[in-house]
Amino acid sequence: MKKSITPNQIKENNRNLIYQYIYQNPDVAQQDIAYNLHLSRPTVTANLSSLEEDGLITKNGQVDTAYVGRKAAAYTIVPDFRAGIGVEILRKEVKMIAVNLNGKKILRSVCEIPYKNKDDYFQKVCREILSFKDSIGLSDKQVLGVGFAMQGLISPDSRTVLYGKILECTGLSINSFTRYLPYPCSFIHDADSAAIAELWVSPDLNDAFYLSLSNHLGASLITNRKLVSGDHGHSSTIEHIQMEPDGKLCYCGKHGCMETLCSIHALLEEDETIESFFEKVRNHEKNTLSRWHTYLQHLAKSINLLHLIYDKTFILGGYLAPYLLENDLAFLYEEIKKLTPFPENSDFLQISKMPKHNITIGAALPYIQEFLNKLSLNF
Repeated sequence: MKKSITPNQIKENNRNLIYQYIYQNPDVAQQDIAYNLHLSRPTVTANLSSLEEDGLITKNGQVDTAYVGRKAAAYTIVPDFRAGIGVEILRKEVKMIAVNLNGKKILRSVCEIPYKNKDDYFQKVCREILSFKDSIGLSDKQVLGVGFAMQGLISPDSRTVLYGKILECTGLSINSFTRYLPYPCSFIHDADSAAIAELWVSPDLNDAFYLSLSNHLGASLITNRKLVSGDHGHSSTIEHIQMEPDGKLCYCGKHGCMETLCSIHALLEEDETIESFFEKVRNHEKNTLSRWHTYLQHLAKSINLLHLIYDKTFILGGYLAPYLLENDLAFLYEEIKKLTPFPENSDFLQISKMPKHNITIGAALPYIQEFLNKLSLNF
C-alpha cells in the first residue's frame, strides 16, 4: 500500500524544487519561478523568504520578466553557503582546494609535506587543512566534507587504500585523517576524481574513457554517467597493461607497463619541468620535439588498444591536458590510423574541459553533489 504524502513533505518538496530551480537558473524572478514550477505566488513568496532567511539564496539586483510590467528582484543561490574541500596526497606535497556549491574554486593551496605513513604526517596535513579552511573564512558548519585523492585503488566504502604502491600506503585507513578533522572524510582514486570533475563540467557526457595523463598514468571508465569500479576494485587500471615485456621497470614490479610509456614521469627527464619541456617543444627544439613525438606514438598505440575494447569518446585529461593542442590530436589520429584495422574517424579524442586542478576539484565534488541531491526530493 502506497504511503500518503504529508503536508510537511509537500512543503519541503516545494522548498527544494524552488532552490533547485534557482540553482539551475541563476538571477531568476519570483514570477518566473511560480510560472515554470506551476506553484502559487503565495507558496513561492513564502519559500523564497524562508530560503533567504536561512542563507541559501539572496537577491542579486533586478531582472526583466514577461509576467509583470516592471523589473523584479532577481534571486540566486549563495554559492559559499556550503563548501567541499579536495586534497591530493602526493609523494612530496599536498594540494588543497575549496569548492563552492557551483563547483567553482574558492581558494587553492599547495604545501610541501613529504609523505610518511606515520601519525605525525597525518596530524600535520590535517593542521594545514584546518588552517586553509580558516584562511577562507569558512566555519566548520559550512564544510560538507574532505575528499582525499590518492594514487592508489580505494575500497568500495571509500575508507581504505587497497593498493598503494606509489606511496607505500596499502591498507591506509581514512581514520588516520578523521581523528584530527571534524568533517566527513573519504578516499578517492585520483583518476576517478579527475573523471568526476569532467562529468561535472560536461552535463551531456554519458560514456567515455577518461585518461589521466599525470605524473602517473591512470584511467576511469564512464558508463551512463557512472564510474565503473569492477568486481574487485581495479577496473580501468590500464597503467599496468604490459606493452613492452623487456621495457622499463614499473613501480608494480613488472616491465614495460603502459605507465612506463605514457605517464609524465616517462616523458620528462630528471629535474625537468613540464613547463620547460613544452616551451622547448613549441619552439621546435629538435631533441625535445623528438621525445614528444615518441611519447605521442606510445600514447597512440595505447589508445588504439583501448579503443578497440571500448569504442567511445576518449578524454585526455590530467596534468598534461593544459599543454595539449589540436595539432597534437592530429598527430595522435595519424598514428592511430597506422595501427587500427578499421577506418577511424577523427572524432573520438577530446581534451579535458577541466584541465586545471581536476583531481583536487573532483575530490571535493561528491560532497557538493550529495548536498544538492538531498535537496531533490522525488515522491
